Amino acid sequence: QVQVAESGGGLVQAGGSLRLSCAASKRTYMPYATGWFRQVPGKERELVAAISGSGGLTYYVDSVKGRFTISRDNARNTVYLQMNSLKPEDTAVYYCAAAAWNYWPPRSADFASWGQGTQVTVSS
Repeated sequence: QVQVAESGGGLVQAGGSLRLSCAASKRTYMPYATGWFRQVPGKERELVAAISGSGGLTYYVDSVKGRFTISRDNARNTVYLQMNSLKPEDTAVYYCAAAAWNYWPPRSADFASWGQGTQVTVSS
């Protein structure tokens, strides 16, 4: 099973930027879609962005369109989430997840391998 780990979270002022990374562990890879989710206490986990295994297809939730960009470097087994123009409402724990099979657009149930999450806090 693929093991993934997130990095790059932190504290940033509104309007600032952060780049999150999701790396697959050695000897594993992410052949299908990879997604970035976020969750705040008391709310369901939300799919923010996803990218197909080849990188040719992307999905964004409406609230981040034009501000976030998902990309992948398959040679490095890493998926990135560039977050610009951050808002306080983007504050959440961000999780990376790798899909277990090939389906597009991906659904939450398609993701089987989850990271531990990284905190993103945007101050006003």
